[in-house]
Amino acid sequence: MDKTISKDEIKSAARKRWIRIAIWTVPLTAAAVWGITLLGGKTVKSSDITLATVERGPLETAVAASGRMVPAFEEIINSPVSSRIMAVYAQPGDSVTEGMPLLQLDLQESETQYRNLHDSYLVKQNQLNQLRLSNRSALDELTTLIGIKEMEVNRLAITVDNERRLDSLGSGTGDRVRQAQTAYATGQLELKGLRQKLVNERERLASLEEAAILELGNSRRDLDMMERTLSQGRIPAPHDGILTYLSNSIGSRVAAGEKVAVVGDLSRFKVEAEVPEGSSYKVRPGADAIVRLGNVELKGSVANVEPQSVSGAVPFTVTLEDASNPRLRPGVRVQVYVAYGFKDDVVRIPSGSYYTGPGTYQIFVADGSSTLRRRAVKLGDSNRQWVEVTEGLSPGERVVTADMKQFEKYSKLKIR
Repeated sequence: MDKTISKDEIKSAARKRWIRIAIWTVPLTAAAVWGITLLGGKTVKSSDITLATVERGPLETAVAASGRMVPAFEEIINSPVSSRIMAVYAQPGDSVTEGMPLLQLDLQESETQYRNLHDSYLVKQNQLNQLRLSNRSALDELTTLIGIKEMEVNRLAITVDNERRLDSLGSGTGDRVRQAQTAYATGQLELKGLRQKLVNERERLASLEEAAILELGNSRRDLDMMERTLSQGRIPAPHDGILTYLSNSIGSRVAAGEKVAVVGDLSRFKVEAEVPEGSSYKVRPGADAIVRLGNVELKGSVANVEPQSVSGAVPFTVTLEDASNPRLRPGVRVQVYVAYGFKDDVVRIPSGSYYTGPGTYQIFVADGSSTLRRRAVKLGDSNRQWVEVTEGLSPGERVVTADMKQFEKYSKLKIR
């Protein structure tokens, strides 16, 4: 005998059927959507992409590097003494004028040293004056003795003449003549000795005076140096420019000779750049370089390359032909291209933001007028205008040169 099925049982059975259908339908739908996505269900506006034609031509190879503008001339200011920072009058980034105070150092100890040096200088100056007076007195005394001896010798010469005349007249004796001659000869020798002593004494006293003058000069230089130290105690700006660095922690100690400030000259600029270690061999001093600042390109050359790498990159400096261009500002980031070779005939495509160095790229290639298909392409050397294609593209094909990372999961795109 048939049993009547209740309405609740009928509803329960229906729910179970719908659940089973949903269990199978959802994955199938998701798979279908996923498949459509991978097979190119995405569309892109033609105005959002840039298409370029693959061509063949020469390529002046260049290595790309990043850099920033810095003043062509910077002067480092060191602390003149070991001291503490008492006050700060400026901050990094401020424009400064020549003589403008930047810091105030504690100069109490230096002022004490200055007073001691000043007193020592005055003592040495007084000693030199006393030495000069003493030397003058000694030389005057010798000069007087020589004058007296000259008169005495003249008198002895007259005596010799008188004794000879008396002896010739018979009123004198030979002994008295000889005695007079001996006294005269002795006087001459004594006069000669006094004259030589005067010469020697002049040289000796002059040497002593010269030594005292040198000592006084050294004391004067020490005093002048300390005066300059005190005058620089407020760390004045050496010239007009921008303050690029300042040790501005009040109360901190600084050692003598320690860098406390850097002032850059803003009338001329250069580029401090860095290139990855793997490409550093391509950068050589003297190589031509192009510096791109927005839509402005400036010519330059590599001035020097650092011998050691820093954090996987090798720093180098580029000097600019137009180092005073009004577009230049300190700290502005720029792109640098350094030429290092030339290739006569290569397959090439325009450079763009997609290119980050030699390697394999996923590039969208035009397939007809309304479809883009993703393709693995190997790229090689480059310059600021062109990128070398080593594998995957042929002349005449059209490729997207914009950055397409947002579409990297699609194998095909529709153009509308």
